[in-house]
Amino acid sequence: MNGIVFDIKRYAVHDGPGIRTTIFLKGCPLRCWWCHNPESFSQQIEEFSQCNKLAEKSIETRVKIGKEYAVSQLIKEIEKDQLFFDESGGGVTFSGGEPLLQIDFLDAMLKECRLMDLHTVVDTSGFAPKKHFERIIDSVNLFLFDVKHMDDGEHQKLTGVSNKQILENLKYLIEKGKKLMIRYPMIPGFNDSKENILKMMEFLADWTSQLEIHILPYHRIGRDKYARFHKENRMPDIPSLQEEDARWAKELFEKAGFTVNIGG
Repeated sequence: MNGIVFDIKRYAVHDGPGIRTTIFLKGCPLRCWWCHNPESFSQQIEEFSQCNKLAEKSIETRVKIGKEYAVSQLIKEIEKDQLFFDESGGGVTFSGGEPLLQIDFLDAMLKECRLMDLHTVVDTSGFAPKKHFERIIDSVNLFLFDVKHMDDGEHQKLTGVSNKQILENLKYLIEKGKKLMIRYPMIPGFNDSKENILKMMEFLADWTSQLEIHILPYHRIGRDKYARFHKENRMPDIPSLQEEDARWAKELFEKAGFTVNIGG
């Protein structure tokens, strides 16, 4: 069983509890305007040309995005960080892209991690067939679940897909009693209206004690990737949000009874 990985981030501290190894699986069915990992879009290994200036000369190089791993190979990479997991209560996080797009590989990796008694996290957009969640639900300790926009029309405009299946999958996981952190990417001028937040709170109102909300203020750190990887940047001039810009939203959630953090 092989999968395509585009990055492995070691010593990650914002992708679940403790110190973690985050595995970024290639491929995503969404095209969020604000995405900071445009290299994740295609599920295939890609090569891009880059021009670098060296001593007044422009040198063109080829950059490969993505690497094929067998389950056993990737497990060996994870095992290198076992000591950090044990000392910090950390583990392995599968992100993307959308990790459920490579469901066979993800399922196999999760099962191997659980055999090693590793804490497992899946960071998901929620846009996948329900049967995929049913398949992995017992192998996941924690889901990091994105909620981007409550209005379906706006969601389709900003991500390329409907939010209906996403919200149905979210409800399924909650009702199954799975541990969840809701990740709300707060994008200025796009989904940061009070109306959108109130709709989110209304949808989640029955589960305030079960859920933790993480507000992720928009940042521009992925902007240069669009030029490097020849992708269209639809938000070149949107400014980053600071933590203080999101405090009003945090207070709104807290008044409704949610536990809220700003950041990952």
